[in-house]
Amino acid sequence: MLSIHRTIPQLLSPITLPIKFSCMLSCMLPFATLCVQLWLSTVGGCAEPAVTNVVLITLDGLRGEEVFSGADQRLMVKENGVSQPDALKAKYWRESAEERREILLPFLWQQCQSNQGWLAGDVQQNSVVQVTNGLYFSYPGYNELLCGSPDPRVRSNDKKYNQNVTVLEWLNDKPEFKGHVAAYCSWDVFPFIINDQRSGIPVNAGWQRLTVGDANRLSALNLVSDQLFREWDGVRYDVLTASGAIEELKANHPRVLFVSLGETDDWAHAGRYDRYLLTSQQNDHFIRLLWETCQSLPSHQGKTTFIVTSDHGRGDGREGWKSHGVSLPGSERIWVAAFGPGLQATGIDRDHTFQQAQIAATVAALLGHDFTQSSPSVQPPLPIVKEVAR
Repeated sequence: MLSIHRTIPQLLSPITLPIKFSCMLSCMLPFATLCVQLWLSTVGGCAEPAVTNVVLITLDGLRGEEVFSGADQRLMVKENGVSQPDALKAKYWRESAEERREILLPFLWQQCQSNQGWLAGDVQQNSVVQVTNGLYFSYPGYNELLCGSPDPRVRSNDKKYNQNVTVLEWLNDKPEFKGHVAAYCSWDVFPFIINDQRSGIPVNAGWQRLTVGDANRLSALNLVSDQLFREWDGVRYDVLTASGAIEELKANHPRVLFVSLGETDDWAHAGRYDRYLLTSQQNDHFIRLLWETCQSLPSHQGKTTFIVTSDHGRGDGREGWKSHGVSLPGSERIWVAAFGPGLQATGIDRDHTFQQAQIAATVAALLGHDFTQSSPSVQPPLPIVKEVAR
């Protein structure tokens, strides 16, 4: 940017002007300088945008009940797979919901209660984030979340390539993002959801070997992955997914990174409330590590916004919490958090209703693009970002 104080005197040099006018100009110069500075600050392209990178993270099937109220005392019993209820209560139970949630998800709450954070979905505060696909399980949920609208054709978790274009693919097709979009996912269906064959986006999912990053760390991670007992054939442990994403950040500095962690849903289906809580807390730690990694990179420090959410809710009660679907009330509600620069709304939301489908356009809007232009069915971004001029 040109130097205002040096350039204006050069353009309007008092030396070549009458003395009286020269004195007037000297008086007016500070005001003129301020006006030009204000004008330049409003000209597109003169200032670097507040957000140049977005990290989108999903915690599969994590209920809003735990996000906003912490551990549920009713479920901390042996009937829900808890071998040591007293020890679990000592770790996670406190008298107030505020204390419980901050023990379970300390980093998320630290960020969302800062002046750069926002969180919605607490039904006790009349804040609702609706899943609108009517099915309330994973593939339809991720399709809605990533593509900006539900699709009645998506009715199963089968490994079928998605016909819809995700916001990840849409951004990757733009020259400024080409080759700078990546996905790391615990569930092995994500190459089909993101349609890696058509989109060209590298999707490392399931028990795939990690291939990007420091050779020594990758060797150790892959060795551990190969030797571990695998609780599920199609879902790897979240620590491997998060570690791979961190290596990707360090090596390639992606501008758009999607990280999907899956253990919360699988331990819930297994009826293990203790491990559901443990993996929720571990995932919060992984989010912290991803954030700290971003802040250590010049390309990302102070220029990266995180969005954290889920694909569906869950039922309630000692049996209902284990699953989700049309027959279990609560499955139709999720939550969504955002923190980092570029947000025009902050704090804990009250008295508003949003849709899961708005998240896709929010990712694009943070980066200065209007995803609603891709299809009439795409929902507008959440009101935490400024709408992009069409």
